[in-house]
Order: sequence, then structure tokens, then C-alpha cells
Amino acid sequence: TGLASEPMERLYEGGELAGALRDARSRTLAMYSHLDLAREEFPCIALVNPPLWELAHIAWFQEVWCSRYDEKTQRREHPSILPRADALLDSSAVPHDTRWHLDLPSPAALRGYMANSLDRTVAALAQLPPEGDDYFFRLALLHEDMHGEALLMSLQTLSLPPPSIDTLAPRPAKAGKARDVQFAGGDFRLGSEPGESRFVFDNEKWAHRIHVAPFAMASRTVTQGEYAAFLDASNYAYPAHWRRRNGSWQVRHFDKWQPIARATPMVHVSLHDARAYCEWAQRRLPTEAEWEFAAVHDTGALEQMIGGVWEWTCSPFAPYPGFAVDPYQEYSQPWFGNHYVMRGGSFATRPRLVHPRFRNFYLPERSDVFAGLRTCAVEAGSAVS
Repeated sequence: TGLASEPMERLYEGGELAGALRDARSRTLAMYSHLDLAREEFPCIALVNPPLWELAHIAWFQEVWCSRYDEKTQRREHPSILPRADALLDSSAVPHDTRWHLDLPSPAALRGYMANSLDRTVAALAQLPPEGDDYFFRLALLHEDMHGEALLMSLQTLSLPPPSIDTLAPRPAKAGKARDVQFAGGDFRLGSEPGESRFVFDNEKWAHRIHVAPFAMASRTVTQGEYAAFLDASNYAYPAHWRRRNGSWQVRHFDKWQPIARATPMVHVSLHDARAYCEWAQRRLPTEAEWEFAAVHDTGALEQMIGGVWEWTCSPFAPYPGFAVDPYQEYSQPWFGNHYVMRGGSFATRPRLVHPRFRNFYLPERSDVFAGLRTCAVEAGSAVS
């Protein structure tokens, strides 16, 4: 449809937001459209959700915030059109392992719920007055975009075939070695400014002045070939989706094994993996402030800062000064402290979601994310991180 590439500012005009909501749902359904979900059994592991449960949860979230939530009382004042929806589909109330044992409605009933709740959402959006606040519609849109990427991650994790969508891997890097791009640093406002026309999550609020010391960052992320050299030269455990065959490295791309693509960005790297690579290469990971500084000030010297692979930083996920939780309280606050920040977005991330100040966050041991690493030079006297 082209809507995936529209900047968020454009999605607030006329029927563009309604079109984006339908576009997101179409992509959500496409992710698992090649599977027989009535028969497909996903194992109960921490990295995935039961497929029908997750699809219905996406619709539930949208229904809650776009049709059922009352801003004045800050509660769900209206019932769901699906019986027992809150008891079945609320991710903050239904423990992960319990989701495999729920008495869910039939697949046909859940698909009907997804279609009918979306129609209600679009109808409610159409009733907004010109000056009305479409915050919760935008929240639901981006929430669905995030889950769309998670669905693709699940297919990779479970060695299942990929869907028929446009982009399934990052673009290869430009020929030649990476080079260091120098940044002078200085005073810098980290975070999003009040009054932004695009959607702003609570963990981006608000911009505050910090000082960034001079630093040098690699012009591109670490490639599969460079990561293979690290594995060949060390005793570090190779990734779960890599293997050696006849003296060569192979990588599993969804359900198929193939030779590594040496010029393509390394992906499915945990923070532990990223730190180990940096120690071997005598490099370090950037802080999230350095990453944002580089993304904001880059004049074209850095490759794929947005939309290549998610890039680990060495910064714990923490609130900005003066943090206040938004109505969707479970988005950021529960994860402060033990998660780490990623930046940049991946090939599987919808372009309308990510921007230079967007903060993603994961546990340091997670390697199922479409994440790699971009390194920085180690300054004299500093430690590798």
C-alpha cells in the first residue's frame, strides 16, 4: 500500500491513519497466513506466544484503547465484543505459560473478532472531531507494528517457513572495510521534544541536555563475515542458528540452511555476544547517547542507521529525568533496570515506527531479536563494553 513508508506526521491527515490501521492488520494476518493455525503447535518457550493467542491479543489491545477506554475515568468502561476477552487476552494479567492452556474461542471466532474490532476502531476514528485526540489510535497502530515484527521473530526462532512479504533480511553493506567516523561531541539534547508531530512513547520524554565526549563510530554494523572471523579465532560459542559444514559456516534463515552472507550485517546477536565480539576486536559498544548523537548529526557517512538491524548499546534501559508513565503503563516502566537499549530498527520494522530517538529494549541474553552491533573505537584508558 505504501503506507508503511509514510512518516508518522503524514498519517494524521484525513483517512491516512485509518488506512494505516488496515495496512497493519493486513500485514499481521499475512505473517501467519501460510500456516494452518488450527493444527500448528508452537512449543511453550519464553521467546514465542501461541499464534492464535497473539493475533487475538493484538486485536484486544486495539479494542481496549480505541473503543473501551475512558480518558476521564482512566478505566475500561465499555465491554469487549468478545466474551471473556480480558480474562483471556490481557498480556499483563495472563502469565506467559498459561496462554497455552486457555479455553480460547475457535479460530474462526477469533478471526471474526479481529475483523469486527478493527471495523469498530475505524468507525470510532471517523467520529473524531477535527480537533480530536487520535493518540490511542496511533498507539494501537504502532503496537501492532511491533507485534508484526515479533511474529516474524517467532517464525525464525521455530525454524518455520517465512511469509510472502517484501523484506526478510538486511541489505548487504557497501564494499570495503568499515571506517571510523569521528564525532566532536558536545552538549546535546537526548530524547524527544514536547510538541513533536510524530507519536512519542513515554520513555522518550522528554529531551534533556547532556554532554557527549568526542567519539568515533564504525560506518556500518559488524558483518557476518567479520563475526565468522571472531568465531574462528576464539572459543566463543557460535549462534544457535549457525553451524559448520565441510569447514564453512552456514546460517539458518527461517527453515533453510545456507552459506553465510559475508557482507550482510550480523543478526541475532545477544548483548553478551556483542560484548564478546567487542572484547576480541578491541572495540566497544556505543552508549545510547552516542548512538542518538551520531544518528542526529550524521551527514551520510553512516550506513543503515535506521532499518538495517537493531543495534545494541551498552546503556541500561532507564527513565529520563522527570519520567511520568503514560496511560499504557506496562509499556516502559516494568522493564527499567534489567533491560538494555537497542536503537535503529531492523529490516522487519515498519518505517513509520522508528526514528533516531526511538528506544527499543530487551534483556541482554535475548538473541532472537533481529539485532546486530555497531562498534566504537576504544579511547585511551577506557574499557571495552
